[in-house]
Amino acid sequence: MIQATQLRKGNIIIHNGELHQVVDYTHITPGNWRGMVQTKLRRLSTGAIIDHRFRSEDRLEKAVVDDREMEFLYSDGSDHHFMDTETFEQTHLSEDMLGEAVNYLTPNMKIQVQFYEGKPLGIDLPATVDLRVVETEPGMPSATASNVLKPATLETGLVVGVPHFITAGELIRVDTTEGKYVERVRN
Repeated sequence: MIQATQLRKGNIIIHNGELHQVVDYTHITPGNWRGMVQTKLRRLSTGAIIDHRFRSEDRLEKAVVDDREMEFLYSDGSDHHFMDTETFEQTHLSEDMLGEAVNYLTPNMKIQVQFYEGKPLGIDLPATVDLRVVETEPGMPSATASNVLKPATLETGLVVGVPHFITAGELIRVDTTEGKYVERVRN
């Protein structure tokens, strides 16, 4: 059990008998009233986001989540297959469960998969991933402004804005939290 003021983004708690992940939280202390914690919670069974206000003194049950290193193998329609790097057991996760993370998965990539009572909940992506540019329009030699971006399609189908000196076939680093170009990767 943890106090409501100890909640952080990403925590998984049991609220009303169901698993919820903390998406956002704000600790509010209005003048001479008692403090409270305003949260946005994602119900893991449905993906629905709810707003809930806890009193500062409320105690919440934190779910014990097991993180396992797994390797992404392949996608088969809307199912994505992973293999545990220790036991070699295979697990598949649906596209609904992964959400935007499918845009960053490449074969043989190692990631952390969260399990609760033996059932997979979701994945933790690294802060950045390296992806190959499949298609982009040619750069203009006269474009010297560094903040001008052009669209580039990456090997996973994700489209990001890149500087004009990036060409098809190059490897770039992409921020997984914002989906933005970070830098060119030297081979």
